[in-house]
Amino acid sequence: MSVIIIGGNDRMHSQYKNLCKEHNCKVKVFTQMPGKLKNQIGQPDLLILFTNTVSHKMVNCAVQEAYKNNIMIERCHSSSSSALKKILSQYCQ
Repeated sequence: MSVIIIGGNDRMHSQYKNLCKEHNCKVKVFTQMPGKLKNQIGQPDLLILFTNTVSHKMVNCAVQEAYKNNIMIERCHSSSSSALKKILSQYCQ
C-alpha cells in the first residue's frame, strides 16, 4: 500500500517513514509545501492529512488531487506517532 503524509512535524519525518515501513507501506512525507506538490502526489492508496500542522493552501491542493484521482483521505488533528500508528493499523495490514 502506498501512503502520502501531508503535514506533521519536520523532526518526525524519519519516524513517520519508519512507522510506515513497519506496516509494509511505501510513503512520501511532505511536512512543508514544495513548489509542485500537485505533481508529486501521484496515485497513492491513502492520503493522510495532519490538519493541525499544515497550511490551508497545502490542504486544498492535496484534497483537490485526492478527489480528482479517487484517493482515500484520512484527516487527523494530531501529528503524533501514536496517531499515525492508529491510522495505519486501520488501513494497512
